[in-house]
Amino acid sequence: MFNKNIKLVLAVAIIAFAVYQFTENNIGNGIFLILLSIIPILLYFKNEYILLAFLKLRKQDMDGAKKWLDKIKNPETALVQKQQGYYNYLNGIMVSQTNLSQAEKYFKKAIDLGLSMDQDLALAKLQLAGISMTKRRKMEATKLLNEAKKLDKHNMLKDQIKMMQQQMKKI
Repeated sequence: MFNKNIKLVLAVAIIAFAVYQFTENNIGNGIFLILLSIIPILLYFKNEYILLAFLKLRKQDMDGAKKWLDKIKNPETALVQKQQGYYNYLNGIMVSQTNLSQAEKYFKKAIDLGLSMDQDLALAKLQLAGISMTKRRKMEATKLLNEAKKLDKHNMLKDQIKMMQQQMKKI
């Protein structure tokens, strides 16, 4: 919606007006404005388009998720580093159905930029391991599978990792 710098300027302006309201003895208005300033600060760290794309992805609506991600024009300038990681992560998930080499680029870039949750990082490495396995790069796939297994602390990807390891034995 807005550039990340505009969100910060908006938050500072709202806080400044809240301080003015406090000096004018309008305590209620000041408290409300302080609470209102939380919204642009939150949206600075969590981009609204990425959040909407995640919601569409949870509903298995790939076209809707792609539509929301396409609304981000310049991800390098409009997003914080972690958001760029998730932008590439989501694009990698959507492209992995059709173009493996492009999905590999997206996942590698997402891992380089960083993902805040270990589970997401484990899934990205698992996807990369699958892509490496299809391209007959067994050493790289084994390394990525082991990294994914270490990152999967809640054993949510345990079955997928076991299945991949069994498929790698067949290669």
